[in-house]
Amino acid sequence: MKSLFDLLRDPSIENIDVDGKDRLVAHSKMLARKRMLREVFTEFHHVFRRLDEKFIFAQGLKIELGAGIAPIRDSYSDVLATDVVHGPHLDRVLDAEKMDLPDGSVRVIYGQNCFHHFPHPDKFFVELERVLAQGGGVILLEPYYGPFATFLFKRLFKTEGFDKRFPSWETPIAGPMNGANQALSYIVFVRDRVQFEHKHPTLKIVHQELCRNHMKYLLSGGLNFRQLLPDWMNPVVEFFQLALSPFNRWTSLHHIVIIRKETI
Repeated sequence: MKSLFDLLRDPSIENIDVDGKDRLVAHSKMLARKRMLREVFTEFHHVFRRLDEKFIFAQGLKIELGAGIAPIRDSYSDVLATDVVHGPHLDRVLDAEKMDLPDGSVRVIYGQNCFHHFPHPDKFFVELERVLAQGGGVILLEPYYGPFATFLFKRLFKTEGFDKRFPSWETPIAGPMNGANQALSYIVFVRDRVQFEHKHPTLKIVHQELCRNHMKYLLSGGLNFRQLLPDWMNPVVEFFQLALSPFNRWTSLHHIVIIRKETI
């Protein structure tokens, strides 16, 4: 299986330092040439906005952490694009575990595949309690923990693991993108949910759902692998995605967790 993934890996990202700026440049070029992948990110953006309007009840800033090369701001200009490392298309650098923001100033924080890169999740939650307005929240899109996602993410990336049994929330991360445990959202919000609710009683998990575009994401190759189908087959892929949606709980690759700040 490892040799198959190596064969499918896009040669443009071979030997690139995942913690360096070259990764962002290579990923930007890859996104520019993959319409199918751009559609995947745009769909993610619309899901974030839909869930924001449904579950968040506050005024204040709209911020994306770890915005990278496909920021939500590309679809919604009122979102501030930030990252913990310098990259293209960003408005500012913001440390997720020590945010340079006033108390109670934030309506919503979005995160696309960034939570599992935070080395100290509890510090992030403490910051959420401080910067979120009452009724504000965080919407996190993260690797899912279903059977197919578990099988795939354990083998997909050389620099990140997927260990649902890891005893700690904190992972010995070697760099911003290196050494993360992609199963962190499962560990904190599913396996250790009671512990999370006890430690942070004002942060309530109010919604979880599966992302439905996993087939398109997989066939696009994402940001690290070759695209497996031409862009003109997008309508066909979307048809099969819809037809196979009853099986999403087994086949999805990403899920979304919404946490809202509430009074105890």
